[in-house]
Amino acid sequence: MDSKTRRATIAERLRVEGEASIVDLAELFGTSAMTIRRDLEVLEGEGLARRARGGAISVQSRSFEPPILLRAAHEAEAKRRIGIAAAELVRENETVVLDVGTTVQEMAKALREDLVLTAITSSLLIATELATKPRVRTIVTGGVVRHGEMSLVGPRARSSFDDLNCDAVFLGVAGLSDARGLTEYNLDDADVKRAAVASSRRTIVLADASKLGRVALVTFARASEIDLLVTDAPADHDIVRRLRDLDVEVLHVQPSEKEMPA
Repeated sequence: MDSKTRRATIAERLRVEGEASIVDLAELFGTSAMTIRRDLEVLEGEGLARRARGGAISVQSRSFEPPILLRAAHEAEAKRRIGIAAAELVRENETVVLDVGTTVQEMAKALREDLVLTAITSSLLIATELATKPRVRTIVTGGVVRHGEMSLVGPRARSSFDDLNCDAVFLGVAGLSDARGLTEYNLDDADVKRAAVASSRRTIVLADASKLGRVALVTFARASEIDLLVTDAPADHDIVRRLRDLDVEVLHVQPSEKEMPA
C-alpha cells in the first residue's frame, strides 16, 4: 500500500472510530511506528487529524451531526435496501415504534400498502410518509420540534412511551460499537430513543456499514440490548462478529447489482 492510500485509510478510521493508536495502526499496515508518526504529522498538517499521546484523534467532534440532507445522500442505496429488509419484518396488526432517521424513513416508504399496523413515531418526516399508507394507524408523540431534523424531543416526547407496550422498535443510530453500544449525536434525541427502547419487546437496529465502530456523543442503549441488527456489513466485519458474541442476531442485506464490484 502506498503512503497516500495508507493516510486516506487512517483518516477514514479516525472519522469512523474517533481515535487510533500508533501501535494498532503499525500492526494494521505492517509498517513501523515511525512511518505511522510521519503519516499522522502529514494528516495533522492537512487538518484531518490531531495528534495525541500514543496516536491521534479525529478533528470532528462526537457531537457534530451532519445535516439530514447530507445524511440521506450518504450510503443512500444501502439505506434503501436496509429499509426494504426491515419493512419485511413487520407483521400484520403489530404495534411498532419507528425511530427518527434517514434509514428508518426508507423503511416507512417500503411498508406494504395493505399492511394493517399501528406505528408510533417522533419523526414528522416519517409520520408524513406513514400518512400515505391507508391501513397504518399513525401515532405521533408530543414534544418540541428540532428544526432541520423534524424530530420531536423533550419531556412530552419521552413520556409518550411511558405506558406503551410495543412489539418492536426500529432504530436508526449515529454509531454502533460493542464497547459503547448505540450512540447518538444529540442528547435530546437520545433521551427519546432510550424511552422507545424501554417500551418495546424487541429492539431492531438499522445501520449501514459506515455506522459500525463509530461512537457519537451519547450512549442510549447497550449493545447487548439489541435483538436484531439489519445491515449491509459483511459477516466477517469486526463489529458484526463481536455483536454475535453478545447473542445479537444479524440480518445481512445483499448489495445491489450496481454496487457489486466489476
